[in-house]
Amino acid sequence: MAPHVPVRFLDRTTPPHIFTLILLTGLGALSMNIFLPSLPRMTTYFETDYRLMQLSVALYLGVNAVLQIFIGPISDRYGRRPVLLGGVAIFLVATLGCIFAPNIEIFLFFRMLQAVVVAGLVLGRAVVRDMYPADQAASQIGYVTMGMAIVPMIGPAFGGVLDESFGWQANFWMLFLLGVLVLGLTWRDLGETAVRKSGSFAAQLREYPELLASRRFWGYCLAAAFASGAFFAYLGGAPYVGSQVFHLSPTEVGFYFGAPALGYFFGNWISGRYSMRLGINTMILAGALISASGLIVSLLMFLIGFKTAFIFFGFMTFVGLGNGMVLPNATSGMLSVRPHLAGTASGLGGAMMVGGGAALSALAGSLLEGGNGAYPLIMIMLIASLSAVAAIIYTIKRDQFLAR
Repeated sequence: MAPHVPVRFLDRTTPPHIFTLILLTGLGALSMNIFLPSLPRMTTYFETDYRLMQLSVALYLGVNAVLQIFIGPISDRYGRRPVLLGGVAIFLVATLGCIFAPNIEIFLFFRMLQAVVVAGLVLGRAVVRDMYPADQAASQIGYVTMGMAIVPMIGPAFGGVLDESFGWQANFWMLFLLGVLVLGLTWRDLGETAVRKSGSFAAQLREYPELLASRRFWGYCLAAAFASGAFFAYLGGAPYVGSQVFHLSPTEVGFYFGAPALGYFFGNWISGRYSMRLGINTMILAGALISASGLIVSLLMFLIGFKTAFIFFGFMTFVGLGNGMVLPNATSGMLSVRPHLAGTASGLGGAMMVGGGAALSALAGSLLEGGNGAYPLIMIMLIASLSAVAAIIYTIKRDQFLAR
């Protein structure tokens, strides 16, 4: 669909309204974290151990990563609209499976199937790139993900209250009801924005080497992957730290857990406000440095004896702030390397981000049971953030070399 076509809300013959894109991406974000305060209680319910229960995060992210490899090319070939509608419909079936699962094995199967909702995260970005040029796309992606940040900011807190009031299944009933609403809104509002391509799906996959041969694509992908990896490690480890290290209730864990999302909200606002003015490389570098600096200060505070929940979760706000600046701009960068492969780039880049995040999430969950408090999680996140700094510095140097 041509970018100049005016947007009319609830008219599927025009590009989607930004509100629809916010809800599509927000549903995926909410499904990732609304139930996290319930993990300790779910461990008891399914009569398993926390390390296995925590796989509901790591396996979800792993399947999420694999799906993104295929969702991007499929949407480039067949369009954004049918892939999004199908993804939300499957998500609804999987959510019911999670609710009625009789044991941990069946729950984890349907939890992995829930990952299909990643279509909203992948294609929300691709739709924006379909509609706008690179710098403007970074700004618009910033606004979309700024709105999305509200959802994970309140999701764990709300999930903790639902858990204490009605049990852990209430979180998944909430996801189901919201999924029904998003499916209806997507059907009514989301017009097709991709230009349909001829050729087979296999031909689409064969275009991956064109992206993989680009060092700029790798630079942006790695910056985004390491930045998001720090956050995914937090997803995997923070519920344990909150409940077992600081002895917080599910409601308290949910309240504290939203600290990075608060920073992410403002980071995305900064991206939306300044990306066009300062450029995506400057924004990515600044965001990566902010994330790393917050974790360094947090580690120093712990080392000198200030080992409190307020210190731990409070400094995670800087991780969110930095990611809110890194991710929209790095995403726009990777989608702009080969604009005609925006969906493919979004899927491949997203797979790298989430695949690395799944590994770090599982690593955090496995290391935190050794009685070392919050130190393993802080160190994993710090190493990931410093790696993001290195990746964007490499990309900037590469751009400067090519400009000579």
